Amino acid sequence: MSTRLDVRKTYKLYIGGKFVRSESGRCLEAKGPDGAHLDNYCWASRKDFRDAVVAARAAQPGWEKATAYNRGQILYRAAEMLESRREALAAEVSRSHGVTLEQARTGVGRVCDRLVHHAGWTDKYQQVFGSVNPVASPHFNFTTAEPMGVVVVLAPDLPVLLPMVSLLLPVILSGNTAIVIPSERAPLPALSFAEILATSDLPGGVVNILAGQRAELVPHIASHMDVNAIVDGAGVPEISAQLRAGVATNLKRYFNHALPEADWFTERGEDPYWILDTVEMKTAWHPIGL
Repeated sequence: MSTRLDVRKTYKLYIGGKFVRSESGRCLEAKGPDGAHLDNYCWASRKDFRDAVVAARAAQPGWEKATAYNRGQILYRAAEMLESRREALAAEVSRSHGVTLEQARTGVGRVCDRLVHHAGWTDKYQQVFGSVNPVASPHFNFTTAEPMGVVVVLAPDLPVLLPMVSLLLPVILSGNTAIVIPSERAPLPALSFAEILATSDLPGGVVNILAGQRAELVPHIASHMDVNAIVDGAGVPEISAQLRAGVATNLKRYFNHALPEADWFTERGEDPYWILDTVEMKTAWHPIGL
């Protein structure tokens, strides 16, 4: 009887709604905490990052124009797809981070809950953070929150997917598009999450996921002139300093949301005020009709 060999999976980058290999052809070995070879994944290059920015910029106007209700339904659909693949994703988290399967199941469940939570904010944040302003003239004066555009999200190396999803959702629910740099130490759960997004109704390019080495990508993230903001949850002081130094080139916004591991499971990890990081408050005047 012949012996069957396991087919090793090569996890691809997620750019513009498609799974692509790195333009450089490079791959890295994904290893568990014990050093065991799990699978392979594509290693994003500068060119891959530039392609992701182009895809995110192309998708942003259509995503912004989608109704708040529609964006909420799409995020809820992603939660449905995650729920259907919860066991497989928990197994991925367990082997990648070295946590027990039960801990991974609990964490993935919280990720699903957080998707539902943020789906509910898509049609509420305008009422909470916007306003109708009193003015001394016959006009209506409204202040509304508008998305900034393309945002880069750096996720920490902490277990489960909760930190990455908690950083990403406040960015995209308002109409921004995102480029996610997932955990460098354990990227496979994030790349599996991309497969869930691809089978939801999320338009291609709204979320792009590039696995690789932060040190290689960070200089290009900081200096890229078509990136509007950076949300940094990586919790690496050297990376933070490099991003802060680079964002002055085009005055892109920078926010540091690195939290202790336990805080991601509390209300701090789903702070609705994080939505304000990547929106601009615009004021419009309308004459009062007779």
